[in-house]
Amino acid sequence: MSRAERKNMIEFIEKVKGFTKEQLLYMTDAEIEHIYNQTYYHYEELAE
Repeated sequence: MSRAERKNMIEFIEKVKGFTKEQLLYMTDAEIEHIYNQTYYHYEELAE
């Protein structure tokens, strides 16, 4: 995952899930991606 991808994922998670940067700072790329995927798919379902 590139830095830009990680940054975008973190910003999305912060806005939608209410996490803080401090909570996400020490998570691995895999953990960030897992939270992002769960959040994005849930958000996408709500939008439909």
